[in-house]
Amino acid sequence: MNDAAGAPAARRRAARGRPSDLALITAWWQGLGGEGFLVLPPPNRGRYTQSDGHEDAAEVHAERGLTGPVSFAYWHWQSHGRAFGRSSALKGELLLHWGGDHATVAAGLGEGPAGFRVVDGGPQGAFRLDRITDRDEAGLPNPADPDGVRQFLDALDEPVDRSVSPLRYRPLSPVEAAWLHERLDDPQDLAAATRFAVSLERRDGLTPDETKRLLRAWRAEYKGRLTAWGAWAELLHALLRHGHAEAWGTVDALGVGDPRVAAVVSRMPSERGLAVVREAALAGHRAPVHAWLALHRSLREPDAVHAAAALAAELAAHDVPKTSLHGLYGALIEAVTADWRRETGANHHAGRSYAGLAAVRFATDDRLPRVLRVLAADAAREQVEHIREEALRPGQTDLDSTADVLAAVDRYEAARDGLLSGTGPELTGSETKLADVWHRYRTLTDVDVRWLRDRVADPTTGLQGLGFCLELLVAHGLATASDVEALLLRRLKDLTKKYRTTYTEWRHPLVTLTCLALDLDHPAAGKLVSWWNAARPLWKDELRLLTHLGAPDEAKAAELWDFVTSPAHDVGQLMTWVLVRARLDGEHPLLVADRLIGNPDIREYVLRRVLIGVADPEQPLWHYAVDPRSVCWWRRAQEVAEHPGLSPEARAVGLSVAREHYLIRYPDQVSPAPTEADRAKAVAWLAQQDTPKP
Repeated sequence: MNDAAGAPAARRRAARGRPSDLALITAWWQGLGGEGFLVLPPPNRGRYTQSDGHEDAAEVHAERGLTGPVSFAYWHWQSHGRAFGRSSALKGELLLHWGGDHATVAAGLGEGPAGFRVVDGGPQGAFRLDRITDRDEAGLPNPADPDGVRQFLDALDEPVDRSVSPLRYRPLSPVEAAWLHERLDDPQDLAAATRFAVSLERRDGLTPDETKRLLRAWRAEYKGRLTAWGAWAELLHALLRHGHAEAWGTVDALGVGDPRVAAVVSRMPSERGLAVVREAALAGHRAPVHAWLALHRSLREPDAVHAAAALAAELAAHDVPKTSLHGLYGALIEAVTADWRRETGANHHAGRSYAGLAAVRFATDDRLPRVLRVLAADAAREQVEHIREEALRPGQTDLDSTADVLAAVDRYEAARDGLLSGTGPELTGSETKLADVWHRYRTLTDVDVRWLRDRVADPTTGLQGLGFCLELLVAHGLATASDVEALLLRRLKDLTKKYRTTYTEWRHPLVTLTCLALDLDHPAAGKLVSWWNAARPLWKDELRLLTHLGAPDEAKAAELWDFVTSPAHDVGQLMTWVLVRARLDGEHPLLVADRLIGNPDIREYVLRRVLIGVADPEQPLWHYAVDPRSVCWWRRAQEVAEHPGLSPEARAVGLSVAREHYLIRYPDQVSPAPTEADRAKAVAWLAQQDTPKP
């Protein structure tokens, strides 16, 4: 015990005379690079994500005057923060991201610096840099070696299959279990016990005595902030599993409205658990709905469809928010897909196909109430062609008979328009899911317009939903003074809150509203402009210039130009300038952007995304960067590449973006997922572009 306790202090004393881990890794990193391969400098906060890394690589490529394809590697600030502690010691894996040719990057990185290793994550993953550690003959680390312990626990906590829920982990060997229990016997603080407790209880391994001691320490150390401890969910599971007297009091203290708490309760079926999650769901909490369906099936009605119908009736009777029904539909699809995979042994990919077929069938399943059939019809909209393609593929065996599947598709297509008329996407879902349906609204029907206006006028629509709906109305020239008045009267306090939209296709809704008010010469325009010009809040400063698209003039264009030719970070200012200039000059914004090619004051990678983003001025793509996973960006890239009025250089940008798009390189990562026919058509188009013209 004393040796183990003294080892970290001894290591710290020995380390005082040598460079930090960060210094060693940086020195190795700076020695990398060569023909066709470059490494970006270590990051600061300006390179926060993977998208930032790719933009930095494009900028370095241009600054160095490099020609031809170049592969590159980098790490970003989020990865840096997770990997290095305050003393610059490595405390976890450093993820090394990359672009270009995978084999070139792997060869360029090599095995890593002395004392460390680089592990190749494959063509679709990151490289991982970590310290080299030792194990004993039983494969166990030295308890005094924090890196060895971390790596050992990481290996234990790697799920057998990440595509199933709840996640499953391989069994512990007797020596591994004994080693973990021994760690919990040591007199140490609760933080040190966290990962040992997690690894044990993921296999139902915590003993009643360990559970009792951990509960006592948890309550004392984390009073008032129970979920701040990293092993709270596993300890709650152990309390319920052992029938501990304090189990349900702990559930109450945590709150079953938390989806993580509800998920733990659902894994230990009981009448009390069913009552708890039901009460929370009927009170309007969405999170417990998944747990409610799971427990209702375990204790009342095993059939998922009948169970979901029963719960939908109860939810409707209590007038809960529609988001709860979205949650119930998602729980139903997950449940039937998991059942099917267990029965058939099918893999994750086959499960996705089955989930799509289930959505197609549920849209016309009279056992379900209309509200769930409508949600199924919406989900199936992007799935139906995949299902048809799968059914017609020779030798397919994952789904039902071809005739049955095609009959289900026919029934769906006959009912779809009637079910979906006057509906729209879930505005409270993830921004990614909303962006996935952006392409549906490139043209708007009268029904679309009514739905969008209703959502803008609805005081319960959040900032994300307002941004989505208002942007579409304004971009298509269909927003009116009534939209301005409705939002100013009811929502101005909400609209002045921070909402980051740099990774979506729509702007902050107050930017869009200000542009609309300026274009309409609305009496409120002056008040809005004054707010943007005020000193506070600071977050709005980077967005202020985006409002210049409203009622543009030469002075606004000049202010925008000064910004876009400065080193300042661009979050839509160049696109705004291009759209402003196009309005002032009465021409297509693509022509404006085209004339900027080769301008030394304009960053090439920013112009590249603007050129694609303004391909359709009635629905510009305001995304922070070219999104290689988006169908929207693929279609715009094609249009730029084929545009007869653009320069060869501009068309080459469109073709370059198309070549790099995931529809060509990694089609399984495109959203919404393409059919095989979509991919074949895209590959054929690209081949045609590369064929020399006679």
